[in-house]
Amino acid sequence: MDKCRECRKFGEKLFLKGEKCSSPKCTLTKRNFPPGAHGGKRRQKKSEYGLQLQEKQKAKAEYGLRERQFSLVFKKAARSKGLTGEEMLKILESRLDNIVYRLGWAQSRAQARQLVNHGHIKVNGKLVDIPSYQVKPKETIEPMDLEIIKKTAVEKLTPPDWIKVKQNKAEIVNLPTREEIDTPIDEQLVVEFYSR
Repeated sequence: MDKCRECRKFGEKLFLKGEKCSSPKCTLTKRNFPPGAHGGKRRQKKSEYGLQLQEKQKAKAEYGLRERQFSLVFKKAARSKGLTGEEMLKILESRLDNIVYRLGWAQSRAQARQLVNHGHIKVNGKLVDIPSYQVKPKETIEPMDLEIIKKTAVEKLTPPDWIKVKQNKAEIVNLPTREEIDTPIDEQLVVEFYSR
């Protein structure tokens, strides 16, 4: 599915297309109604299940995961000690592709995933080409080739407080708390969806 259709489907910007989402060319800005033949009609009120499903689909779309990947993340979060919803977001945020995106080295999570897949990122000095790699506190991330990162980087993006950057080298200070995670996802609805 086209990434712009995803944003229109949920009625909010998920920033799946990098710079285009911030520009006047954003499709959601121009056509703020759901995609499809009947998209122009008024949005119908969703059932409780419909809201939970939509929130799960939105989280999947934002982080660029398939159904199986997302359900494995949720199962891992459910086994952990903290609140399931918060733990799920922590797991999603500590993925290597997401951290590359948060650092501003890529304009979208899809582009960040491609940078990792193509072997352009090192963790603790070693090449890691697995986008789902869980980065732990005190681990360092750096690009293999600075020129490639310069081509894909977002200008003037401030990394979150839980990532410390010094001369093109980033260190994970700690895993983020819920307050530090900037995402429009209501994780409680996702938990309710899987708890049915």
